Amino acid sequence: MTQISKKALLAACGLAFASPALAQKAPPAVVVVINNERVFGECNACKVANTQLQQQVQTLQARAQQLGAPLQTEAEAIRTAAGGKAPDAALTTRINALQAKQNSAQQELANSEQTIQRNRQFVVQQISTALNPIIQKVMTARGANFAVDVQATLAIGPGVDVTNDVLAQLNTALPTINVTAPAAPAQPAQTPPQGR
Repeated sequence: MTQISKKALLAACGLAFASPALAQKAPPAVVVVINNERVFGECNACKVANTQLQQQVQTLQARAQQLGAPLQTEAEAIRTAAGGKAPDAALTTRINALQAKQNSAQQELANSEQTIQRNRQFVVQQISTALNPIIQKVMTARGANFAVDVQATLAIGPGVDVTNDVLAQLNTALPTINVTAPAAPAQPAQTPPQGR
């Protein structure tokens, strides 16, 4: 019986050592490289979208100046009127009104900034949605099983960069990009807990 157990143990060990040889080997990596920065900056629809987003930023900057100038003028006038003394009732009313206007301006600018950020994310989402199947298609055409951004590489050989192929297909697949994101969903109003 001991002899059978030893033989069974040796056979099991032999299978355990042989099993890696029986496992399927992974295919060799065939890599293509894509310059995502170029794709997102140079596709035709991307250029138009980037211009429109830049215009939104410039409009926000102009609005910030438009709101800020009179607030700064009023703040200077209040400092002059105070003359280093404690404010009287009329000056306190002016100070409170200025603070309310400042808060309102800050809120308006913050909302506009959030809208621009949401628009940027919406643009990236549209590009990525169109780009992923294109990358798969280019990989298949090149016999590749791995794609990497050029910025993640140290060096590449000739014929590995497929950015031009990806750009050409993206220009066809994505002729326009909507730069205005859907409105953010309203936050549900929280009801206070009921007391017992």
